[in-house]
Amino acid sequence: MKAIVWTKYGPPDVLQLKEVAKPTPKDHEVLIRIDATTVTAADCELRSLKLPIWLRLPLRIYLGLIRPRNMILGQELAGEVEAVGNEVTRFRKGDQVFGWTGFRLGAYAPRDTQRDSINQAVKQKVAFGEEEAMV
Repeated sequence: MKAIVWTKYGPPDVLQLKEVAKPTPKDHEVLIRIDATTVTAADCELRSLKLPIWLRLPLRIYLGLIRPRNMILGQELAGEVEAVGNEVTRFRKGDQVFGWTGFRLGAYAPRDTQRDSINQAVKQKVAFGEEEAMV
């Protein structure tokens, strides 16, 4: 599958469309087909790391000193559960969900795995495109 990949810290030019492997859910994860995502100020700040030094150093340690470890940005998503891990009880295949990925990131891809946690919720039926405002 193709995804917007974050290759290094810097301006928007560091984002590239590349082929990446389709993720498979682990025991406590769900595979979500992402229908909508947002581009937030937080995504831009993480990409560029134009932050005060007291924030920049801890973020580099967490995200990757030289280049990002998790190469796909995106913190908010809305979509449909495609598959569930063996231990997942909250969600079923076909559930419509929306949520926040936190620093796991990954919403700039067509599919992403996320933990079966409080960060995702089953959404009500809404018109396509309205879910971005609800996240």
